[in-house]
Amino acid sequence: MKKFFRSFYGKLSVIFLLLLLVMAGAQIWITMWSSRQFIREVDQKLNLDLAADMARELKPLVQVDTVNFQRIGERIHYMMVMNPKVEIYLLNREGEILSFYAEPGKKVKADQVDLGPIRRFLAGNRDIPILGDDPRHPGRKKPFSAATLQIGKGRQGYIYIIIGGEQYDVATALSRDSYILQATFRGLMVTLILAGIIGLLLFYWLTRRLRKMTGTVTRFREGNLDQRVQDDSDDEIGQLADSFNQMADTIAAQVEELQRTDQLRRELIANVSHDLRSPLASMRGYLETIMMKEDSLDVEEKQEYLEIILQNTELLHELVYGLFELSKLDARQVEPNPEPFSIAELVQDVVMKFRQKAEEQNIEINTVYPDEQPWVRADIGMIERVLSNLLDNALDYTPEGGGVAVRLGSSEGDARVEVADNGPGIPEDDLVYIFDRFFRGNKSRSESDSTGLGLAISQKLIQLHDSEIQVNSTVGEGTTFYFDLPLVEGDRGEG
Repeated sequence: MKKFFRSFYGKLSVIFLLLLLVMAGAQIWITMWSSRQFIREVDQKLNLDLAADMARELKPLVQVDTVNFQRIGERIHYMMVMNPKVEIYLLNREGEILSFYAEPGKKVKADQVDLGPIRRFLAGNRDIPILGDDPRHPGRKKPFSAATLQIGKGRQGYIYIIIGGEQYDVATALSRDSYILQATFRGLMVTLILAGIIGLLLFYWLTRRLRKMTGTVTRFREGNLDQRVQDDSDDEIGQLADSFNQMADTIAAQVEELQRTDQLRRELIANVSHDLRSPLASMRGYLETIMMKEDSLDVEEKQEYLEIILQNTELLHELVYGLFELSKLDARQVEPNPEPFSIAELVQDVVMKFRQKAEEQNIEINTVYPDEQPWVRADIGMIERVLSNLLDNALDYTPEGGGVAVRLGSSEGDARVEVADNGPGIPEDDLVYIFDRFFRGNKSRSESDSTGLGLAISQKLIQLHDSEIQVNSTVGEGTTFYFDLPLVEGDRGEG
């Protein structure tokens, strides 16, 4: 039971039922008040001229030097027999009660009647009902009829008739209790029960979607990240479901990225450990050999060992420098300094730098330029580094006797630079990781002099120019890396 009242449906149901009870009570009060006002209005309208008619009957008895209230009482008693619900009062001009006539044994508790309502009544104000004082019950207001009446010689007064006296109140109360209240109560009870049942069913149907959403969120919280809320409606609950689904997609993507990052971190640690361990072990081995065989080694052997140690030292330097550079790029501590330059001339310079390496590997480097050589705006040092990394990578993965091509073209108003090789290609599963640090697609070349950071650094440098390095590869045919740079408009010589 506690669980029910703590639920949203339980709280909503309790509030709804309480609201129904309050509305039922208000409806009963309004009905009773309206019926009372209706009876008062009808009674007063039916008896508007009652006091005036009675004043004409009493005129001969009151317009004398000495008023005989006993005779007046006898005449009024005769009139009250015809209309027992009234109470009759004779008032002086100040509203003081001179005499009253009602059922036997009843006493008047007030000495005076407020003349304000009487004057409004006599002035012709028909804003019915007009309520006046009830001398039998001070503080209570009742409908009345009134008329001016001269009581004695030259004394102005009033005849004041309460419509619906105490006897009438008892009768109407009994009637009201037996008919109006019972009918109202029965009708409200039926309405309340039907509205309660229908409302609870509607709330159950509406909150069913929330309960379903709660179950989905709970399963998502427990680790089932593929849970989504199925709700295509356009209302607030549908919008909430859509927002949750978008949030869940974001969280799932972030979790996947964290898992991938953690995996990359593990691979990074393993690769860095391996890449550092190998040259360090080699350097240590050759140094120990030189120290142990210093007297027996000839000059050529010692020189060979020292060159190997130097090569490993340079590899360590490149690895540490690459990591340091990549960390600065990740932290956005490097900003490009763009300037206009001829991309064709830069390509030519970079190709010339790698000619010797290509000839040693028996690889041919071809360049393809458009008829009109493009000028671009970029950081020339960064773009040179990118071209060098891409060309060096292409030479590393191109077999002997193969070829590498550097092509310049255009794409949607930008200059496009492509570096293509006819090497073994990259498997489709590896393409998404090709720009990760220390990733080497060709496992057979994991022992090469490459640090595994070149493509990652190149991608970061190109991203600083609001571009991306794209890659197309077919296994057994080769790989093409390409990126776009903005063309220079106007005078090419301006920096």
